[in-house]
Amino acid sequence: MKVAILAGGLGSRMGEETERRPKPMIEIGGRPVLWHIMRHYARFGHRDFVVALGHRGEVIRRWAAELATLGPAHLRVDLDRRTVEPIAEDDDPALRGWRIELRETGQGTETGGRIRRLRDAIGRVRFMLTWGDGLSDVDLHALLAFHETHGRLATVTAVRPPARFGHLALDGARVATFEEKPARAEGWINGAFFVLEPAVFDFIEGDETRFEHGPLQRLAQEGELMAFRHEGFWHGMDTPRDRVALEAMWASGRAPWIAS
Repeated sequence: MKVAILAGGLGSRMGEETERRPKPMIEIGGRPVLWHIMRHYARFGHRDFVVALGHRGEVIRRWAAELATLGPAHLRVDLDRRTVEPIAEDDDPALRGWRIELRETGQGTETGGRIRRLRDAIGRVRFMLTWGDGLSDVDLHALLAFHETHGRLATVTAVRPPARFGHLALDGARVATFEEKPARAEGWINGAFFVLEPAVFDFIEGDETRFEHGPLQRLAQEGELMAFRHEGFWHGMDTPRDRVALEAMWASGRAPWIAS
């Protein structure tokens, strides 16, 4: 099954980080967020990727070309022989067999428009879709099985985001309870990690369409959008603060999305 990844947005809330590279190319643990997302899909056997490019798309094209020629490896450079030889740093089966198709989808195109521009690359078949800036340990086997049981056009993964502030339960002016950043206080939100039937393309009008507005709203109104509830880890990377938090998880050796 093909996996579509949107990687063309401006990522303006990341500030200077995205002036010279797209947000999916910001590194966590020395690897682009895009690499982490793709590795997660590959762990579940989904290795055929279609990436929608836009802002600074040339950075992703260059990275993909280098990945194909050098791979995630150490290098041995012989100046006399003028050779560069990759030395595999591990034998991670999730890194094998990737096929990456890069599609330019325009600088100012909205999310729905980017998805629609991938139509020819995906074909009239079921596919998976996610954004290029969210990390999760969602069970993709369970997600797909859920989608197959309900028979609707679309499944979205519903997640509980990490709370940014402590939660207060008030009884008048008295603090009844205090919890330090409880995730459950935030409720359910769109965590991406979609499974979509090809008819979803027909809900997207053009480049100016935001997928989160018209298409998903119409799908919900027509009873064609179902939610797969993921109680585990999910963390978006919208701000520099998010990047710091994800980098700290990686450095601690307890990055939930990178399970072996």
